[in-house]
Amino acid sequence: MVSTLFHILIFPGFLFVCLFGLAVEFVDRKLCARLQNRIGPPWFQPVADFIKLVAKADMIPEQADPAVFTLMPVIALASTVTAFFYVPLWQQKALLSFKGDVIVVLYLLTIPTFTFFLGGWYARGTFSMIGAARSITQLFAYEIPLFLSILAPAMLANTWSFGEMTVYYSNHPWFVLFNITGFCVALVSLLGKLEKVPFDIPEAETEIVAGSFSEYSGKLLALFRMAIDVELIVVSSILAAVFLPFGLNLGFVPAFLLYLAKVLFIVSLVSLLRTVFARLRIDQMINFCWKYLAPIAFLQIIADLILKGAGVS
Repeated sequence: MVSTLFHILIFPGFLFVCLFGLAVEFVDRKLCARLQNRIGPPWFQPVADFIKLVAKADMIPEQADPAVFTLMPVIALASTVTAFFYVPLWQQKALLSFKGDVIVVLYLLTIPTFTFFLGGWYARGTFSMIGAARSITQLFAYEIPLFLSILAPAMLANTWSFGEMTVYYSNHPWFVLFNITGFCVALVSLLGKLEKVPFDIPEAETEIVAGSFSEYSGKLLALFRMAIDVELIVVSSILAAVFLPFGLNLGFVPAFLLYLAKVLFIVSLVSLLRTVFARLRIDQMINFCWKYLAPIAFLQIIADLILKGAGVS
């Protein structure tokens, strides 16, 4: 019981993923700044921002629904941390796993966007309601390509478990080459899921201040920001486990360091993409996802089905 609580609450559970999320936020901001020929923040800036927000009072707008307004940040963080438990990290087995955890994890990763929508909508502010409407609209654009890009490797591996997928691709590393297209689609969809440039339409600061989070402050805003950092870690870990399943048979220390390197590699690609592209309009984002990302993801599924039908294993 003590060991289980330690794994869930400390390592590789809640405390680890939150601290790692803050560290990755620094890497993302620093790398993006350097790519734009700026200095960027110091290494402790994300921690300082979190402490500053936690120390402030929570201001609930008079017109807001207090229960929904307060509960949404908690649900957002809880869902992302729970999803982290079912993803293999530096070994072939996750902390928690079962045959079908792929569906559960994808479901859990959908919840934060709904909390952004509900939190912004029930805040009743003009900017927050516009941002909330954009968040839920954008959800229907990027979720389909993201899900398809992850389900295609699952179909080839003939399993709905991330742990079993990792074992399969660890034993058949050359099959990873057939899923490169899916990796690229998932990487671009990740930008939309995290609402980063060029898909930061729901919180476009030059248009609607902070979108869904415009009315949030203090500890509640800190929880929302932490949920976004953890979500980046979770999805990056999924991409690393599915598309980069290398070095999982090493010892703990080499495998752990390799896991950190793979996550930082994916975060670096996210930083690069959000640096070189300008923000799109919401209609352009939807058209891009449905006209290009979704068909490419379908092609990945067809390719994997053909490969599976050919009896290659």
